[in-house]
Amino acid sequence: MSIAIILVIVLTIIAIISTIMAISKGDPNYRSSAKRNTTNLTLIYAATTVLSIIALGFYIWIK
Repeated sequence: MSIAIILVIVLTIIAIISTIMAISKGDPNYRSSAKRNTTNLTLIYAATTVLSIIALGFYIWIK
């Protein structure tokens, strides 16, 4: 069980780092809408994290 928790945490950290790296380079027009895009990505990560924790809790509760 602890391996699954560690895997979720590691994958989340990798996703956040990858997103930050993608924000720093790429489309020149991306900078003009960076605040909106960053806000959207933050909301997506927050929702994914909450849903992952709920799913993990449900799995532990069933087991």
